[in-house]
Amino acid sequence: MTAPFAPNSVHARDIAYVVHHQTDIAAYRETGGTLMARGEGVYVYDEGGKKYLEAMAGLWCASLGFSEKRLAEAAYKQMLQLPYYHHFFAKGNLPSVELAERVLALAPVPMSKVLFSCSGSEANDTAIKLVWYYHNAIGKPKKKKIIGRVRGYHGNTVAAVSVSGQQAMHVDFDVPLPGFRHTESPNYYRGHTDGETEEQFATRMAAALEQLILDEGPDTVAAFFGEPVQGAGGAITPPATYWEKMQAVLRKYDVLLVADEVICGFGRTGNVWGCQTYGIKPDMLSCAKALSASYQPISALLVNEKIYQAMLGESKKIGSFAHGFTYAAHPVPCAVAIETLKIYEERKIFDHVREVSPVMQGGLKSTEDHPLVGNARGVGLIAGVELMADKKTRTPFPAEAKAGALVERTCLEAGLIVRAIGDRIAFTPPLIMTEDNLREMVALFRKGLDAAYPTLKPYLPG
Repeated sequence: MTAPFAPNSVHARDIAYVVHHQTDIAAYRETGGTLMARGEGVYVYDEGGKKYLEAMAGLWCASLGFSEKRLAEAAYKQMLQLPYYHHFFAKGNLPSVELAERVLALAPVPMSKVLFSCSGSEANDTAIKLVWYYHNAIGKPKKKKIIGRVRGYHGNTVAAVSVSGQQAMHVDFDVPLPGFRHTESPNYYRGHTDGETEEQFATRMAAALEQLILDEGPDTVAAFFGEPVQGAGGAITPPATYWEKMQAVLRKYDVLLVADEVICGFGRTGNVWGCQTYGIKPDMLSCAKALSASYQPISALLVNEKIYQAMLGESKKIGSFAHGFTYAAHPVPCAVAIETLKIYEERKIFDHVREVSPVMQGGLKSTEDHPLVGNARGVGLIAGVELMADKKTRTPFPAEAKAGALVERTCLEAGLIVRAIGDRIAFTPPLIMTEDNLREMVALFRKGLDAAYPTLKPYLPG
């Protein structure tokens, strides 16, 4: 729906009272946006009743779709029993204990303890604090710098956005904070030189990381943050041997590895964790989103025994582990997360992802025959499609073409919700997608591409 709006319409009131995140709020005042009214399965419906296939699962997160009654019932039951309790001052609640047990049992490598919070940003912010806390505890107070990656995303708190490599989220917010550095993005399609194999590209990426550590001084570099698949960077899957080589560098210089599983965790790549898909062995692991299928806000940070022992020693010395959030380990989200994990197991959701993912990956790969598509690449039920003006030379569209934004809009008009990240179109549909749903998704995407083609044709060669 676009302006003008009736004075008392929901769109007019939305513009009058609400600030929308990651949005051109000046343009939004003129055009308004899409307001959702309900969801059913893998579809959502706006306030006018238009139906959309939600190929982004909201924000990468509605893993069980939009109408799972068991999760609503779990929340209601817990609200009646204990609607809130905190985790401060040696107190807690029963659901948090069961959830911690379940999450640790699923961990990709041995983990010791869980710290709950309300969002992936808070989990990663906590991990940053613990990186510093840990090195103070072990007598290395100079080892504090943290490395992220260009196009990496770890949240929007001041510290989490600092380790994120998203320049647009830094401008005029006076971030990154001091002590944060960024190495290269593992986007093989965009970044490889002619004739360079994936393995050679991965070797170059690891060499760049090592050089950065050496330039900064290994005795000052504390940790590296990485998503198994870069999500908000464009659904960028790593090239072959990338994680093996990156981890070898981190081990060489005694740099902690924090795996951000906020998007990949709980089945997105076809395994419980992206760490399992790519052989990653982290010291800390953050997760959120699909932990509760996003029916309630909750996140978890898993820490290994050496991190916990440092926490234990500092707590004994200081008299308290002085960290926490009011709503951390809230019993209602914990109860919903427990039920979510039960559903994943009972319905064999992770097996389902592996079974249907070839339909999605093959379908999106087939769009490389479209004049606007340069490359499609993914794993499980996550993929990125790169729009490209000249496929032969890998020449992108000029910024003024706004190719990604145009395709996102034409897909929306066709009834498909995708996300444009620059000129990369991201797909992360609910994990319950059937093969027919995925075929419909690809067909709608082609429809969106076709609708965008006349506007973008002048930028194509010949």
